[in-house]
Amino acid sequence: MTTGALLVTGALTAAPAQAVTTPSISAKGGYLMNSATGKTLFTKAADTKRLTASTTKIMTAKVVLSQSNLNLDTKVTIKKEVSDYMVAKGYPSTANLIVGDKVTVRQLLYGMLLKSGCDAAMALADKFGSGSTVNARVKSFIGKMNTMARTLGMTNTHFDSFDGISNGANYSTPRDLTKAARSAMKSSTFKTVVKTKSYTAKTITKTGSVRTMAAWKNTNLLLGWNGTLGVKTGSGTEAKYCLVFAATKNGESVIGAVLTAPSEAKRTEDVKKLINYGYAKIS
Repeated sequence: MTTGALLVTGALTAAPAQAVTTPSISAKGGYLMNSATGKTLFTKAADTKRLTASTTKIMTAKVVLSQSNLNLDTKVTIKKEVSDYMVAKGYPSTANLIVGDKVTVRQLLYGMLLKSGCDAAMALADKFGSGSTVNARVKSFIGKMNTMARTLGMTNTHFDSFDGISNGANYSTPRDLTKAARSAMKSSTFKTVVKTKSYTAKTITKTGSVRTMAAWKNTNLLLGWNGTLGVKTGSGTEAKYCLVFAATKNGESVIGAVLTAPSEAKRTEDVKKLINYGYAKIS
C-alpha cells in the first residue's frame, strides 16, 4: 500500500515538467518575452517588418517621457494645425481636442494612449520637437523617435509619423515593438496611463473657463484580464489589428506584441493564448 502511494505521489509531482504546447496564432507576426529577464518565449515572424498603426504611439510617449526636466503639468495650447491635420487625414482616431484649449502634457498622454488620439500625438510632437514651424518641429520629433529606436536596439524599425498613419516608411516588428514597450513600462507615468480604463480631462478654454471633456475610454479591452496591464492597440486597413501587451501575475511578467491579426476578436484570442503560454513557460 505504502509503495503504491509513493508511486502515485511521484507521478503527480512529475506532471508539471511536461512540455507546454506552443500556441498557434492567427496574427502574421508575434513575439513574447519574459519582461523580467528579457528572455524570448515565443516568436512568429518576429523580425518581419510590418505596419504598426497606433502602436507607434508607444514610441511617441517614450520620447516625450525621456525629455529632461519634463513637467507633466505644462500646458499646451491646441493649434489650428492639429485640427487641419485631422481633417486632412480623414478624421482618424481622436481625443476630440478643441483648438484654443490649454491641455497639460499629462492629459495629452492619456488622450493619446487611451483614446489613441492622433490629435494628442501631434500636439505632443509639436511641443517636444525643435524648429520654427509646426512642420519642422513635428519632423524633428519623428527624428527623435528614430534615434530612440536605434538606442533601444530596434534594428528593423523606422518611423515616419508620430501616430502610425504611415507616409510610406513607418514599420516595425513584433520583437522591436516589445523592446520599446519594455523600456516605456519602466516609466511609472507610462505604466499608470496605459493601465487606466477611463480618464476624464478638464481643460482650460480660450476664455479661461474649465471644459470637462467626455471620458476617454481605453481602446485596450483586455485590461485587467489575467493580470493585463497595457499596453497599446493599433488598427488600420492595411495594418489590420495589432496589440502590444504586458501582463503580470503571481510575480511572473510577460510582454509582447501581435501584428496583422485578421480581426479584433482574433487579436484578443492570440494575445490571451500568448499570455497564458508565457505564464506556463516561466512557472
